[in-house]
Amino acid sequence: MRPTAHDTAPGTSVLDNAVWAALDGPHAHLAERVGRAARYPDDVYAFAALADPTDPAAWADLHTLVGPGTTVRIKPVERVPEGWEVVGGGVGVQLVDTALRAEPAPEAVRLGPDDVPEILDLVARTKPGPFRERTTELGTYLGIREQGRLIALAGERIRPPGWTEISAVCTDPAHRGRGLATRLVRAIAAGIRERGDIPFLHAAADNTRAIRLYRSIGFTLRRRSPVLLVRSPGTPRENGVL
Repeated sequence: MRPTAHDTAPGTSVLDNAVWAALDGPHAHLAERVGRAARYPDDVYAFAALADPTDPAAWADLHTLVGPGTTVRIKPVERVPEGWEVVGGGVGVQLVDTALRAEPAPEAVRLGPDDVPEILDLVARTKPGPFRERTTELGTYLGIREQGRLIALAGERIRPPGWTEISAVCTDPAHRGRGLATRLVRAIAAGIRERGDIPFLHAAADNTRAIRLYRSIGFTLRRRSPVLLVRSPGTPRENGVL
């Protein structure tokens, strides 16, 4: 979980455990929480977090929160306590805005609950990362339509104090190469800056195309960290991924 680039803005340490910082701060109203463990509702954002991933008491709180034999996504965690099982995962990168030109996109439209079926269809075809039925409740989502059809998307996800994550950046494969994603990222960033936050984002470490784009428009690579899918100890009350 060591940073891969020097921190370039004040208060970046809150990004070391960004999901927890959001659930313990601006997104506390969305948090399902027991002590030093919290998670978003499954239909909002499928991640849990710990105040201190090295604290056994926090893992005990997480077990109480999710129940026995339950699979949950969590980051940034490198090791799990005895009894917990790592069943999947990967490596992600975190990038922060250091030189992004933020500006509105006049052609972009605000998206909301009525647009979720179209959003889920676009996300399923482009796979920008997790998106659920209520993810639009996390912040502003903008889209670009052509002949009434949603062809590009970007929005806000987690909000640690002073920061807002840009997420769900995707473009219909038939419309790539037109700079639509870049325009939406700039527009979302403009809204984030207007309220005094700094934009940041995450990407899978092997998504070199996206990382190259983000760096080219003014984001700086800050750190790499693991993203784990873990199963809690015990016999499940019911199966499922939270």
